[in-house]
Amino acid sequence: MGKFKRIDTSIEGVCIIEPTVFGDNRGYFMETYSKNDFKEIGLDYDFVQDNQSKSKKGVLRGLHFQKENTQAKLVRCIKGEVFDVAVDLRPNSKTYGKWEGIILTEENKKMFMIPRGFAHGFLVLSEEAEFVYKCDDIYNHEAEGGLKYDDPDIAIKWPMGNLKVEELITSDKDAKWPSLKELKNSDLFKNL
Repeated sequence: MGKFKRIDTSIEGVCIIEPTVFGDNRGYFMETYSKNDFKEIGLDYDFVQDNQSKSKKGVLRGLHFQKENTQAKLVRCIKGEVFDVAVDLRPNSKTYGKWEGIILTEENKKMFMIPRGFAHGFLVLSEEAEFVYKCDDIYNHEAEGGLKYDDPDIAIKWPMGNLKVEELITSDKDAKWPSLKELKNSDLFKNL
């Protein structure tokens, strides 16, 4: 048996990765990435950048993408709980505009593989969360783009629990992203 189990989702290329966890009375050990083992399950990426963020409950980051230096991302939550989302922006994809989401926690240790051509975002469900991700291209500030997290045409079902919409915490930048229709009609879309 390999060290990683790949679970495909309803969107081609987006998958959930379950690592093999070795636990005993001392705690646990697991590999979170191995190029050769990922290649065995059909994921051949050359990651060049690791990122980490810490956020409090109700923080919604995203939906982000890059117009140039597009990035595939391998994401996971190392503390707390988040709802992670990928939105398909590949113009010729049969699932264009569709989303896939998963709850990632420090307990379930699942990872979410998001290929290039997707917008990405997450909502913090626990009191605090630490989130890490690997990217297969560098971050390019000049090429950043985004989508409205509450675009009715995408219709993401964010698991709000007892949170109210007005309690969500977003950046000023994230609050101003266009809708999918607005994006499709812009020059940005031609570069995706």
